[in-house]
Amino acid sequence: MPSKSSSRIAALTVAAVCSTLTAVVLTSPAQADEVRIHDIQGTTRISPFAGQQVADVPGIVTGVRTEGSKGFWFQDPRPDNDPATSEGIFVFTNSAPTVAVGDAVRVSGTVSEYVPGGASSGNQSLTEITQPTVTVESSGNRLPKAVVLDSRSVPEAYAPAGDPAADGSVNALELRPSRYALDLFESLEGMNVRIGSSRVVTASNPYGELWVTVKPRQNASARGGAVYGSYSDQNSGRLQIQSLIPAEEQTFPVADVGQRLRGTTEGPLDYTEYGGYTLNARTIGTVDGRSPVRETTRKQKNGELAVATYNVENLDPTDPQEKFDRLAEGVVTHLASPDIVAVEEIQDDNGPEDDGTVSAERTVRQFTDAIVAAGGPRYDWRAIDPVDKADGGEPGGNIRQVFLFNPERVSFTDRPGGDATTAVGVTRARGGAALTASPGRVDPADEAWSDSRKPLAGEFVFRGRTVFVIANHFASKGGDQALHSQYQPPTRGSEGQRHRQAEIVNTFVKKILKVDRKARVVTLGDINDFEFSGTTQRLERGGALWSAIKSLPRNERYTYDYQGNSQVLDQILVSPAVRLGGLSYDSVHINAEFAEQNSDHDPQVLRFKP
Repeated sequence: MPSKSSSRIAALTVAAVCSTLTAVVLTSPAQADEVRIHDIQGTTRISPFAGQQVADVPGIVTGVRTEGSKGFWFQDPRPDNDPATSEGIFVFTNSAPTVAVGDAVRVSGTVSEYVPGGASSGNQSLTEITQPTVTVESSGNRLPKAVVLDSRSVPEAYAPAGDPAADGSVNALELRPSRYALDLFESLEGMNVRIGSSRVVTASNPYGELWVTVKPRQNASARGGAVYGSYSDQNSGRLQIQSLIPAEEQTFPVADVGQRLRGTTEGPLDYTEYGGYTLNARTIGTVDGRSPVRETTRKQKNGELAVATYNVENLDPTDPQEKFDRLAEGVVTHLASPDIVAVEEIQDDNGPEDDGTVSAERTVRQFTDAIVAAGGPRYDWRAIDPVDKADGGEPGGNIRQVFLFNPERVSFTDRPGGDATTAVGVTRARGGAALTASPGRVDPADEAWSDSRKPLAGEFVFRGRTVFVIANHFASKGGDQALHSQYQPPTRGSEGQRHRQAEIVNTFVKKILKVDRKARVVTLGDINDFEFSGTTQRLERGGALWSAIKSLPRNERYTYDYQGNSQVLDQILVSPAVRLGGLSYDSVHINAEFAEQNSDHDPQVLRFKP
């Protein structure tokens, strides 16, 4: 995850603002003499006063931030009658502010539009007053009444379509807060808002953040999350919670998905780089309810082959032994010791140290030893070391996929010739398909795999039947515009690479099926894309594969939790012979829903009779 940065990047130039907006003309001296916050905020996302000086803007301080982007929020106690205009605004002071909540102040300064993450991020801008002069007129004033965010006030629809004339940006569009959640939140930017008891839909993280939903019935998962099931259904009830309360006064709540933040949480509504609209709590509720149980799948039957995928999040020997032990517990106890485990994000033997090391012998041995210590089988393993710094991931880490397999249940067919740069092929052997190298890499020289992990193909035998397994870790979603972007729908810039990767894997599977249409092929791993995505569609193209997570009810289809959305990133796809022969699929929820994680992904397991 990117680090939290307090740096501020200029987002919109005055020229850019003026090129897209009509300046507001003040028609009387009285108006010019007293500009109020709702005048500054206006009825679109960009202030009509952007780049201009304002003087003696009145309001009451509703929140103070002394860390990160330092400043305070203040709000006009005399609102106008327009629901599209916010009555609150953030004042960026750069150093710890000297005002207190409840102070009546007048603020002079420059109106600016700040884009958290920078203009290239695509994020929306935050209207602020910068370089301020602040006059405190009185203290201890009653705060403006908080606006309640709940299932009634927040619209079901998430965002309007962007303006085609502005590359899809919504900046110049008039806000429609009764119709779209993002418009509602923008119309409340900087204002005092409140939520009541709300279900947690993304667990607390080390940065002091969690997510709740104020629409509890919206796409609820079987375990209390909010399932993200299509690009057009973004779960509008999601809201990020941070705290303005000093840690020495109240620690940030530690909550898991499905628990509740009970009571009142209240404070100014902000917009942040990581998550968009965020309630900065002056008062915060307490965690209530039990944590969900970490799931345990059933043991495979004697005639069933169990194949699993598990992203172990940059595992290497510099990690504490506790991480190895808990991941091992996940394999043995929660996954019931599958016959084959495709493991993603195994790093080299010294992790992020960049010294040319590519071997992962020590990393894998430490992991398989931990599995034995947890009561599991002595897994054998196969992998191919990457070219140094060629496969992406953490710099110096040289992550790769590794096959673990239980030799008491399944055998690996070794064929020489597989290395980091040689493409594995398909041939005919004994009336069926066979790999030219096992293990081997699928088309590793193609540009689609530039700075990305190459698929690892292996040939296994279970009870005399050959099963082809292809372990994948597709390109990440880094660089995609966020769901809360100013561009709607947001651009998914990273998916082009995954589309090409999926096409390559699909073509390779079709080569196997051309030799043997009844071949048993399992393609699995961290696909980094949804089961409804174009990436998955390309993997499935021509009926070569089918994503088995779609065998689950919709409210159980997720492997990862991000910004309030329970979603699919990890998948197991199967050829027709596997699908038609009957299968059992389980997304085993042991990580993604919890504040305490061994990995940020949930493992998946497929059982079938070859």
